[in-house]
Amino acid sequence: MLFTDIYTGRAIKAFGKFRFIVVSKGKHVGMSNRTYRVVVLNHKPLNPYTLRAIIKDAGIADNDFKMAL
Repeated sequence: MLFTDIYTGRAIKAFGKFRFIVVSKGKHVGMSNRTYRVVVLNHKPLNPYTLRAIIKDAGIADNDFKMAL
């Protein structure tokens, strides 16, 4: 499933619902939940394929992430 028109802030809030916390900020936002560490690009909007890869790296199912949005 591709997520289009998702901005960085919205993605960070969705990852927060899976207990990810921001560990570093800058051009990229590093997030961790002690098991997984992901880097969310600070782009507007995020590339759908890149976001899908980040979600997969975080160990989250597409449908679960969609519900968190």
